[in-house]
Amino acid sequence: MVHVHVAAGMPTCRRLYCTQMKTYGLTIKELTEAVGGRITPRMVRHYHQLGLLPQPVRSPSNYRLYTEQDVIRLQRIVALKQQGFQLNHIRNILEVEPETENLTAQLQQQYQAIMQQIAQLRQTASALEGLLGRDRHCQIMQAEVLAQLKLLEVETQVGLGGLEQLWNGLDAEVHTHSESFAESLQRLLPNLSDRSEIEQHLISQLVLACGDVSLAFFVRVSAGAIAASRQALSSGCEIFVDIPTVAAALDQTRLAHLGCRVTTLINNPHITTATEAEQKFWQHQEWREKLLQVSNGCILVIGYAPSVLLAVCTAIKEQKIQPALVIGMPIGFSHAPAAKRQLMQQQVPAITTEGTLGGGLLAATALNALVESLIEKPDCHCYLSGIAE
Repeated sequence: MVHVHVAAGMPTCRRLYCTQMKTYGLTIKELTEAVGGRITPRMVRHYHQLGLLPQPVRSPSNYRLYTEQDVIRLQRIVALKQQGFQLNHIRNILEVEPETENLTAQLQQQYQAIMQQIAQLRQTASALEGLLGRDRHCQIMQAEVLAQLKLLEVETQVGLGGLEQLWNGLDAEVHTHSESFAESLQRLLPNLSDRSEIEQHLISQLVLACGDVSLAFFVRVSAGAIAASRQALSSGCEIFVDIPTVAAALDQTRLAHLGCRVTTLINNPHITTATEAEQKFWQHQEWREKLLQVSNGCILVIGYAPSVLLAVCTAIKEQKIQPALVIGMPIGFSHAPAAKRQLMQQQVPAITTEGTLGGGLLAATALNALVESLIEKPDCHCYLSGIAE
C-alpha cells in the first residue's frame, strides 16, 4: 500500500483515491481527480511532453500508472501555475538542485517580458478608455472617429499622422465642458452588480484616485467590513493612520461632524515616504508600543509602511488590539503583499488592495468613501480650527 498525505478539508473523491491508492498506482483519470484544480488528462499528457512530469510506468494493458510522488509533483505544478509562473520556469523550479543564479536570471527575464506586455496592454487600454470614456457631449465626435478608424491606414508615417489628427479632433471637445466622471466610470468599470452600493462607490473612488480602472479587480473587502465601518464611524470612533501624509488626505470635515478624532502613529512631520516610514517604525520602539495602545473599536488606516500592517496583524492575532476595521494598503514589493495576505486571514473586518498596489492616497480615499456614505458634505467649515488641538 502506498500512503499519500491527505490534507484536511480535501474533497471526498480526492480523499477516496488517495487512501485507496494501491501499489500499482493510479490511472491518469484517478490522478487528475486526486489532484483536483481542474486538471485534465490532456493537461497531464502535455506536462509529460514538456518534461514537467516524468513518464510513468505502464500496466500490462499499457495504461499509465501514477504514484504518490506524481500526485505531489502535479499538485506543486498546479500551485505554481496558479501563482502565474510559466511552465518552462516551473520545470526549472522543480528540479532537485536548481542553479539559483540561473533560475533568478530566467525569472527576471520573464518578469521583464511580462512588464512589456503590460505596458503594451496599458497603451491599448488607454486608447479604448479615450474612446469609451467619453460622455454624451463627446458622442458625436466619438462616432466620427470610430467611423474614420475603420478606414485608417497606419502602414506609413502619413497614416500615423492621420491617427494623430483623429485624436486631436476628439480631444478638441474636452475644452467645451467639464469631465463627467460618473459617465466614464459607468462605461469602463467591470460588472460590480454583485457588490453593495457602498462597495461600488468605494471602488469607483479608488479608481478615480489613481486613474487605473484595473484597480477594481484588486480591491478586497472582507465580509462585514462595510457594516462594521459604518457602525464604528457613526459612534465617533478614533481613526489611527500610519504617517501624517495619510492624515492630510482624510476628509476632516465629515470626520469632525461624526466626532471621529484622527491620531497619527508615526507622528513625525518629516516622514513623507514609504521608505522613511518603514525605516523609522523599525528604529523606534515607541511607535510599536503606541500601536498596542490603540483604542478598541478604532479604525486603522495604513497607507505606507508594510511593517506597520504586519505589526497590526500580529497584534490582532495575539488579541492585543481589537480594531473595528483595518484599511491596509501599504506600498512595497515583498513585505506589502505579504502583509495584505496576512490581513485578509485575520478575524477582523478589512479592506485592502491585492499585491503591490496601494499608497496613502488610496488608503485615505477608502476611508473617505465610507465616511461619505454616512454624511452629506457639510457647508460650514468654521469649526475646523479646533481640530488640531
